[in-house]
Amino acid sequence: MKLAVASGKGGTGKTMVAANLAFTRAWANEPVTLVDCDVEEPNLHLFFPGSAVTRDVTVSVPVIDASRCQHCGACGKFCQYGALTVLPTRVLFFSELCHSCGGCMLACPNGAISENPKRIGTLSTVSPLPSLTLIAGTLDTGDPHAVPVIREAKKMADRSPAVILDTAPGTSCTVIEALDGCDACILVTESTPFGLHDLKLAADVAAQMGIPAGVVINRSDGNDDETRRFCAERGLPVLLTIPFDREIAAIQSRGDLLCRARPEWQKEFGDLFERCRALAREGP
Repeated sequence: MKLAVASGKGGTGKTMVAANLAFTRAWANEPVTLVDCDVEEPNLHLFFPGSAVTRDVTVSVPVIDASRCQHCGACGKFCQYGALTVLPTRVLFFSELCHSCGGCMLACPNGAISENPKRIGTLSTVSPLPSLTLIAGTLDTGDPHAVPVIREAKKMADRSPAVILDTAPGTSCTVIEALDGCDACILVTESTPFGLHDLKLAADVAAQMGIPAGVVINRSDGNDDETRRFCAERGLPVLLTIPFDREIAAIQSRGDLLCRARPEWQKEFGDLFERCRALAREGP
């Protein structure tokens, strides 16, 4: 099963839920792969330190052979992203706009374009527990191409029987890529006006993608009526409620896991995983 943990906004506790879910599965000797898809600011490694194996993530970018280029403009006309601009005496290439589709190479009538790999980020793999593998994607600073890094991270986890993906916050294209192909989705929210507003956005994304979703209410102060009303209206089951608790906050702030520091929570997160499995079977 592929299970995404998402949120409409940052700071709701999405990463906390993903980390505790994975820890609970691994502690029960159930193989699980945890994928950090928040490649612009990955932080799951803080909860699961260890010696990592790292490899580069690359994309193909065009290289112009000036001796063969006749400046006909075919490559520039083909590129819908403006990555190539053909001038009378040279071709300008803007790598940050290139989507690595290879179309310019096919469009060139003179065979003047080839491709070279360009590094855009890294993938790190660590096994902090015998049954747990953590894959973390990290986008290089200043590079705008987060989606290919997420895609490669997901490919590395393909053979795992259980995959938990910690998405980026929000509803951008990086979240869409992480959600694509998932069997179910947990939407983590909090009992605030902003939390409810962004939960609605995230729920719309999951519905548009046809992914069954449920909600975890984190830092609940007991005033969850409006959030629960929205969930009932949209047919979103509330899968777990985590209270607004000083001790839980202290556990988080020192980089520990709730299920490790307070083992009684392992049952709650174990039940959460099973509810998600049932959600996936039921479908949208």
